[in-house]
Amino acid sequence: MQDEVLRKEQAFHDQWAAAIDVDGIRVADYFEACTAPENRFILKQLGEVRGKYLLDLGCGAGENSVYFALKGAQCVAADYSPGMVEVALKLAEKNGVKVAGHVVNAMAIDFPDNTFDIVYASNLLHHIPDPRLAIREMHRVLKPGGKACFWDPLKHNPIINVYRRMASRVRTEDETPLDIGIVNFVRSQFSHTVCDTFWLATLWIFLRFYLIEQVNPNEERYWKKIILEHRRLEPSYRQLERCDHWLKKLPLMKRFAWNLAVVATK
Repeated sequence: MQDEVLRKEQAFHDQWAAAIDVDGIRVADYFEACTAPENRFILKQLGEVRGKYLLDLGCGAGENSVYFALKGAQCVAADYSPGMVEVALKLAEKNGVKVAGHVVNAMAIDFPDNTFDIVYASNLLHHIPDPRLAIREMHRVLKPGGKACFWDPLKHNPIINVYRRMASRVRTEDETPLDIGIVNFVRSQFSHTVCDTFWLATLWIFLRFYLIEQVNPNEERYWKKIILEHRRLEPSYRQLERCDHWLKKLPLMKRFAWNLAVVATK
């Protein structure tokens, strides 16, 4: 069963990789845009990355590997999709940095114990048949004191679940958003864990795309659009983000956010 899921995920992402135009990727936006709160949170927790050996697990198009390489990290762009690894290497070349590329199964990472200073994974675990096994592997390949950081969607928000059903052609049928209880598992594996959730009132932007701007969710990936158009969206986003700050103080509200971000120290 797991092999079949991985085969379908690989085929989907290879097909997607073939359509990516690296010239259109603005690397810094994925970490510094107002609409990238998950990565802004992770960067604050990581601090200086210069000289660190970093595994970008589930690298996708390589925005993460290239961003960290530009900041002075030694990066390995790893993905189960050979097509995505190839795109990541092209993006690195375009941005004038060197990145190593590896095809890797996140549930059986082909590196020795205690290898990396940082393991970073964005939007990966919900594609993995056994995300807990992937988290154990992240822990294994980290050096003592190293940091695992990831962000992924949660399963609890009804608005996002409607969007998922509508956007059936831009996502894989087997992907499974995380239960917020995964944080407790991370805490059981690592010595120190910090986390936060993002996108509550700010999800109005998704509704605006669909209800007002009439953007077809099967023709444009909303989660890409919020990065590409962050300057246009910033006034609305900043106001709604202030609402999120207070909403997250209410009991149980954090679980209804779209995304969870975690940074854990081995």
